Amino acid sequence: MQQRIQFKGGENRTLVVNLTVNGKPVQIEVSPLSRLSEVLRDRLQLTGTKVGCHAGDCGACTVLLDDEQICSCMLAVAQCEGRSVTTVEGLSSRRGELSELQRGFIAGGAAQCGICTPGMLMAAEDILRRHPDPTAEQVLDGLAGVLCRCTGYQKIVEAVLAVAKQRSLISTLASAPAQRTRAVGARLDRLDVHAKVTGQALFGADTAPANALWMRVLRSPHARASFSFGDLDSFVVRHPGITGLVHAGDIPNNRFAIFADLRDQPALAELRVRMRGEAILAVVGTQPAIEALDLTELPVRWNVEPAVTEISDSLQQAANGGEPIQTRWPDNVLCRGRVVRGDVDSESAAIRLTAEMSTAYVEHAYIEPEAGYAEWHIEQGVERVHVFACTQTPYMDRDEIAAMFALAPEQVRIIPSAVGGGFGGKLDISIQPLLVAAARKFRVPVRIVYSRPESMVSTTKRHPALMRATLSAADDGALLAYDFSGDFNTGAYSSWGPTVANRVPIHASGPYRIRHIRALTRAVLTNNANGGAFRGFGVPQSTLINELLIDQMAERQHIDPLEFRIKHALRAGDHTATGQLLSASVGLLECLNALKTEWPIKRQLAQQYNELHRDGLLRRGVGIACMWYGIGNTVIANPSSMTLALQPDGRFLLHNGAVDIGQGTYTIMVQIAADALGVPVDFIDQTSADTDLTRDAGKSSASRQTFVSGNAARLAAEDLRGQLLRLLGATDDAQIDIDDGLLMARSACELRSIKLADLSRRPDGYLALGEGYFNPPTIALDADGQGVPYATYGFAAQFAEVEVDITLGTVRVLSVHAAHDVGRAINPTQVEGQIHGGIAQGLGLALMEEYVSGRTDNLHDYLIPTVGDMPQMITHLIEDPEPLGPYGAKGVGEPALVATAPAILNAIYHAAGVRMMQVPATPDRVLAALRELRS
Repeated sequence: MQQRIQFKGGENRTLVVNLTVNGKPVQIEVSPLSRLSEVLRDRLQLTGTKVGCHAGDCGACTVLLDDEQICSCMLAVAQCEGRSVTTVEGLSSRRGELSELQRGFIAGGAAQCGICTPGMLMAAEDILRRHPDPTAEQVLDGLAGVLCRCTGYQKIVEAVLAVAKQRSLISTLASAPAQRTRAVGARLDRLDVHAKVTGQALFGADTAPANALWMRVLRSPHARASFSFGDLDSFVVRHPGITGLVHAGDIPNNRFAIFADLRDQPALAELRVRMRGEAILAVVGTQPAIEALDLTELPVRWNVEPAVTEISDSLQQAANGGEPIQTRWPDNVLCRGRVVRGDVDSESAAIRLTAEMSTAYVEHAYIEPEAGYAEWHIEQGVERVHVFACTQTPYMDRDEIAAMFALAPEQVRIIPSAVGGGFGGKLDISIQPLLVAAARKFRVPVRIVYSRPESMVSTTKRHPALMRATLSAADDGALLAYDFSGDFNTGAYSSWGPTVANRVPIHASGPYRIRHIRALTRAVLTNNANGGAFRGFGVPQSTLINELLIDQMAERQHIDPLEFRIKHALRAGDHTATGQLLSASVGLLECLNALKTEWPIKRQLAQQYNELHRDGLLRRGVGIACMWYGIGNTVIANPSSMTLALQPDGRFLLHNGAVDIGQGTYTIMVQIAADALGVPVDFIDQTSADTDLTRDAGKSSASRQTFVSGNAARLAAEDLRGQLLRLLGATDDAQIDIDDGLLMARSACELRSIKLADLSRRPDGYLALGEGYFNPPTIALDADGQGVPYATYGFAAQFAEVEVDITLGTVRVLSVHAAHDVGRAINPTQVEGQIHGGIAQGLGLALMEEYVSGRTDNLHDYLIPTVGDMPQMITHLIEDPEPLGPYGAKGVGEPALVATAPAILNAIYHAAGVRMMQVPATPDRVLAALRELRS
């Protein structure tokens, strides 16, 4: 096709491009360098096309160009002259009816956080246009260019295949309709999913006031240095379109921290940096000026200092009397954790096994980079700031911003965007204080969108760990003692170091009966990236070495690994390492029993394969691991509040402050509230997290929202139900209904009713309001870590089947069988999705993910599992009800991840005879271990 492109202008020339977008002709004048993704999003307002990397690595920006999928961030719009572009907004009919593919994604539970969903849909549309009846391999090939960090891909693949086969999803994958008073346990479609499959969901980069200025941040290229600025005023004058600069002095209290007594991290560095990527200055201006800006032109002088990058270096430096990192902690140890029960040295052991293991930094790699905007307002004579941003912690953000800017908390409004993945990485505030400072200084709204490298270099990671542990057993096989010590690299600032240091010792000995336990940890400061919260708070690391030793002990005692775990698993009536009595909901035995059928079959098949291919290059193995995980915050207060209102129009409104980061809180809270109130789900609307409109439901972290906020939602509904029944004079067993302007209560013998119009309104405009508050009961730990750190625990067992290439060192995971005790599955589809996503991240932890600052600051060099890396996943939902939980439910977000990596490592040993003591088990490390084994 011959393209006719009309250029305009001189040096800053533009071009006029004619194309068809979603069936409509479009003529647009743009810069020759404009990316198609930018034109779609910024000029045509088609923000359903997401941008996660600007490098063609993540595929979130996938659209169809002449019916073939392409990454729109990699295509100049000039190449689209005369061509047809289809975005996710174009999948629905002009009347707004969803396509069969969109409906299939909804019914199959294929969308979680939703940031990759448009790209996945467009890739899937391409597959189905090229292959009306695709094979599984063709679907995998077609989806390979789009990354997902949430779902584990399996439900996406299943949904595409189901649509292609024109099967009824209602009878296969799908959503069983929720019954009137039995929404809990139903496979209800996500209530926020329509916006995700149509591209209407607004993430942090998708919206801002029209007059918003843009911001970019200057960051340190050095891990440790002092710095000074030159003439910043003349820099601004020389750059038209640059409004001004924001520096540390623009933030009154320029320190933040998760824990108030460790307020050590500046939002903008004050003449000294302690990590590469640390922010030192922010530049604000128009979008064209900011995008064209060369940050290296800013006048900064650096004095580079020796950096401490390894835990051993840090402690050795302190021990030798050398200069520690300039912090208030002279020995570079931020904090210590301790759990001691019994005396690990008191009894002689028949078998004593010791292991040492190290793990790497792991990047969250959520597909949505940090983004948002801030805007100051005068409301009723009071100055207030509104922040719209991707966050897991709106109320914590509110309180931090208030403290940093000397405001009352009520002067700060945090409005969470749709959150494109979090996993703990969006617990720490990063963009919020910079935006607030800039918006206040220049008195206009200010927005920011991190680039992918900026997101990766500046945000928190999973703590690297150096661990040593000893497991001993008596003559009769009983487990006598577990002695664990671990150093966790918490990086330059405190972040979540105290949580990791305190949570790990509680879990380090695993979910097993062991007489004596000593678990000691240190969170150590270095000049590396901050170690932060990442789906497990250190427990995935400590579980690696624990499950390795459990496996070795089973081998030494000549007992099958699964049977050995059954023999020593915690049960109801046992005490934990902290002395806590487990009285109920201890489903580990049921998890292990759920795997007993397939386990021996897979082990035997692996053995037969290896015997048949004795001279071949591939070896197969099957390994198992267990886990346990405390639900919620460790010991400290962990409350949540919810309200449920009856509105004058007869609809109910749930004020739901539990941020949905893909785990489904915007659905399951309504399911819980509906059953507690006794009405259908479709009677209830909801207001999602917003500090002006919802109460504090706490953080979306620590696997706490189902248990804690679910209880708050239940209690709010029960409170409202009680009020309405009393208002009607009805009995407790009556069924509430609303129809034709009447509030009714039906029981076996009578019907009572009242006109809604006759009810007086509260000052807030509601007819009635139910309130719910729940804070899990705990007991503070003493000096030896004895107490009740959590009200309940999740349990799981997983086994992995792997194939190891003994000449290349590569490992391919063939299948993972996962059994999880979730107490009660409020929404089984969403629980399965969480487990699948956790397995994917556990696979990455085991085999490929290793963040190295300056080398893997992008999604090309930092590897996360793709759809082609994922094995078949078989889930078993074990429901051992938790008496304190809403309808027996606990949590699964972090438990989904923890057992996968150790199961894979144990499978590698079963296949090839090598124990991997450094994680990830990359091909070079596996190969080195195999060579050492042969030598």
